[in-house]
Parts: sequence; structure tokens; C-alpha cells
Amino acid sequence: MDSSAMQSSTQQPVKVGLVGYGWWGKIIAKQIATSKHLTLVAVVEVDESLRQQMGSDAVLKAVQVLSSFDAFLKMTELEAVILCTPHLQHADQIVHAVQAGKHVFCEKPLCLTFSDAQRAIQSCMQHKRVLGIGHERRFEPSVIALRKEIEAGVFGTILQIEANFSQDKFFALPKDNWRLSNKHAPVGPLTATGIHLVDLAIAVLGPAESVWARLATRGSYFENGDTLGIMLAFPGGANALISAMLATPFEGRFAVYGSKGWFEIRDRKHPENPAGWDIKRVMQGQEPVTSFADQSPTVLANLEAFAMAIRGEQAYPVTHTEMLANVAALEAIMKSVVSKNIEPISAPV
Repeated sequence: MDSSAMQSSTQQPVKVGLVGYGWWGKIIAKQIATSKHLTLVAVVEVDESLRQQMGSDAVLKAVQVLSSFDAFLKMTELEAVILCTPHLQHADQIVHAVQAGKHVFCEKPLCLTFSDAQRAIQSCMQHKRVLGIGHERRFEPSVIALRKEIEAGVFGTILQIEANFSQDKFFALPKDNWRLSNKHAPVGPLTATGIHLVDLAIAVLGPAESVWARLATRGSYFENGDTLGIMLAFPGGANALISAMLATPFEGRFAVYGSKGWFEIRDRKHPENPAGWDIKRVMQGQEPVTSFADQSPTVLANLEAFAMAIRGEQAYPVTHTEMLANVAALEAIMKSVVSKNIEPISAPV
């Protein structure tokens, strides 16, 4: 694309609609309000009590509020849909949206089964629509820099990943909230936070081949669990050890260990309100080096990457293969916590 075409496209924000205006939907709407690449034109919320509250929301001042997803998809000016809905609904909503000619950005996890993920992605490919996914941790500047160094061989052979993404925010939710439901959010720590770390492990090591996982409810009343440990096995012998808890104060940590050194990223605050990252780097034969990386709007960066892919300015940086590998791992993790066995992971084809 020549520079004049690129300049023209960036001056035309993508007109998007948001489906679901709960906790995360509100955060997404606030991010869009600051963007030059996206314009929020409509919101769908099926909960009548939430719709009544939306009238006083300044972010929605010029935004149309609807109660019907079908009516929403008939809006001709709408170019793309952002899904902040229960996970079980994602596959059907993606298919219906792309059939209506809309691009789709879906909050994580993409789907709860590998077959649903295949169906959703195939539909996007068939209709030539861009599919984005809410894995904003990929857009942290330190993660981007780390991946480039890994690819350049700076850390040698990657031996193992260790990561933790835990929080206690769900205690503020009503007990009947879908995020605490075995049906709508099975293996709660995985679908809430752990899935981000599974995605980062796949970004570094490629698709995993097997998994062992254990889930318990130890510090809450959550029926879908609050304490999860995962060991993902990758071809060649590398592992990813992942912790995700929903009954302890926030921790975010991602560490990659290689034969020449290791690198650790620690969040100072929850990504909802980022405050930067503490970095530790230890190379073979050298003293440890610590540094600080200032906060960066990763949620917005992901949404804007989606918008730029729609405009043809760049490819969306999460591939379909990686999306499928993530859901394949998720499905195997859910099987493992029930069987208590090592479970194979479907190949992302």
C-alpha cells in the first residue's frame, strides 16, 4: 500500500459496535473513546437493568443503545463487532456477524471447544473478515521486545516458561454472574486470567502437545474454582508452568528461561489500570539487570491493531493458527482437571 493510501485509510476510523456492557465492556468503550482509529456507534446489552443505567454514561453520549443483536447486525454503517459476551455465545455470534459482513474482535477465550473455534475461524476466512482476539498481553512493549530477542537467539534454547496471573476482583461480582458459572465459564481461573498466559506461552514456544492441570476451590465460594495449576508440554521438551488464582490479591508475572539467560516481567498493577512493569534480566556470566517499563495502553493497542488490519495497513499480529492452538490447549486443560490425567492437545489445523 502506498503512503497516500495509508494516510487516507488512517483518517477514516473503523465504525464499531460493542456487544455486552458489563465490567469489561465498559473498559473497552472507554478505550475506544480515546482512539483515532475506532469510533463506537452502537452498543447491544440484553440486560434491561444495565440498559437503564447506560443513559447516564458519558462515554455513550452519541452511541445508539440496542437490545437486539440481530437489529445491531443490520446497521449498514457498522463495520466491525466487538464481543464482550459469555464464552459459549462466541462461535455463533462470530459466524452471524461475518455473514452480515462485519469484522469481529472477540474477547478471550475465543471459544470453549476446538470445533467451535474451527467453525468461527473458517467462517471469517470464507467471508474474508478480520478476526481479532482480546489477548492484550501480547501488546506489552516488554513482551514484544522479549519475543524479538528470543527469535534472534539472545537467550539461547528456551527451556521453560513460568507465569502467574491471579486476582481477587471476582469477589465484587454478584454470585449469579456468568463469570462464576461452571456452565458459562468452566475452570474459572483459566477462562478469566490463565488463558492469557497460555497464549503467551504459545507465542514463544508454538502449539503445545499435552497438558496436566489441577483445579480446586480453596478460598472462595466460586463453583468454577479459584486455584489452578497447569503444566503445558511442548515439542522438544520445553514446559510452561502456569498459575492462575481468583482468591488472592493481584499478581502478574511472566518469565522465560533459556540456556543463555532468563527474563522476567512483573506487572505493578492489574492490566485494567496499568502502572508499568518491573523487568529483571539475567544473562550467563553477567550480573542481574533490573529496569522499569512505563505503563502502555495494551488493550487499546490490540483494538487499534484490529482496526489497522481492517484498513489493510498491517496483518493482525495473532494468527489463526495461534488462536486455534490456544483453544485446543484450553479444551485439553478442561479435560485434564476432570480426568486428573495428562491430556493430549489437538493440532491447530
